[in-house]
Amino acid sequence: MLDGSLSGARRPFSMLRDMLDNEAAGGLVLMAAAALALVLANSPLSEAYFGALHAHLGPLSVQHWINDGLMAIFFLFVGLEIKREFLDGQLASWPRRALPGIAAAGGMAVPALIYAAFNWNDPGTLRGWAIPSATDIAFALGVLSLLGDRVPSSLKVFLAALAIIDDLGAVLIIAVFYTGSLSVLDLGLAAVVVAALVGLNRAGVLRLWPYLLLGAVLWVLVLRSGVHATIAGVALALTIPLQAAPGRPDAMDASPLHRLEHGLHRCVAFLIVPVFGLANAGLSFAGLTSEALVDHLTLGVALGLVAGKLIGVFGSAALVIRLGLADLPMGAGWLQMVGVSLLCGIGFTMSLFIGMLAFAGDPLLQDEVKVGILLGSLAAGLAGWGVLRVAPREVPAPRRR
Repeated sequence: MLDGSLSGARRPFSMLRDMLDNEAAGGLVLMAAAALALVLANSPLSEAYFGALHAHLGPLSVQHWINDGLMAIFFLFVGLEIKREFLDGQLASWPRRALPGIAAAGGMAVPALIYAAFNWNDPGTLRGWAIPSATDIAFALGVLSLLGDRVPSSLKVFLAALAIIDDLGAVLIIAVFYTGSLSVLDLGLAAVVVAALVGLNRAGVLRLWPYLLLGAVLWVLVLRSGVHATIAGVALALTIPLQAAPGRPDAMDASPLHRLEHGLHRCVAFLIVPVFGLANAGLSFAGLTSEALVDHLTLGVALGLVAGKLIGVFGSAALVIRLGLADLPMGAGWLQMVGVSLLCGIGFTMSLFIGMLAFAGDPLLQDEVKVGILLGSLAAGLAGWGVLRVAPREVPAPRRR
């Protein structure tokens, strides 16, 4: 992250409010896209649905263009969010990072351990250990939006901050553990492009088009290198300047990062993520057996999402609060923390993405991953909604003296 804090710039609260509103609405659109994918996969149109996804446009299939191309833009947006929040947002200081950061770490570790416990004796499926570790912020905030003012805004901010840190962890996991055979030449050329992007940042270039042009070149090189192409989006995001444009310190378009993030927001929420869901959530029940529902892979994913996220997120948050290192989000009570911890078990987008990487070329295992994600996310979403629905609206949060 190459820039310091944005001194004197517009504070992030209204931007964060806009983000929460869009993410919530985008989550509802994503739910509709996932439901449509399931309908198409189990209708007379299923052959046309799967055929369209496997049709080739140039060197890649439609599904690969979505997963490697469109999702690179999604990861660009995620990277922009991560950079802004860590340098000039709700995660700009260590006290603010403590509660969502430790909760996110617990919420990634415990689901992975539960998955590993179910798959320890099967090296072929153990590779998917990271699948239940991710939280889908769009889906989770979409469920929260259904509850209206029953959930305090501080709890929504906590969930958004946790999910952003969760996304950072998922990006690192993908880069380290789900990389194929590497092309040293392409990696070297990609490093040169990244160095050029850093040079633009250091030189104070505030126009976006040079970054985006080099970013497109970077995407091609990373795609050819063996590292997943979406990592190019994150690398590009971390080089986009956050400093304000001269003479416009308080404007909405004060920095290239803010302009790009604002420009991508609706496209990502209402087009890219729903298209990804439509392309990857399609699961045909025709060949699905009862054994698949209780298979160790399916159970590892589903229980990792439901039980793992609850134990990891709530347990870590409770420990931090009891030790006096952080406070409960303002206006929230312990039962509401339980509800939000359950909602973290909605792992749709990133979990599907990791599952497709972990078991690339194995449709059977991919289908079991989808079953586990759908069952786990549905159970976590319904349980979280139910707990938040009955939880008291306002409980004074204890404050450290």
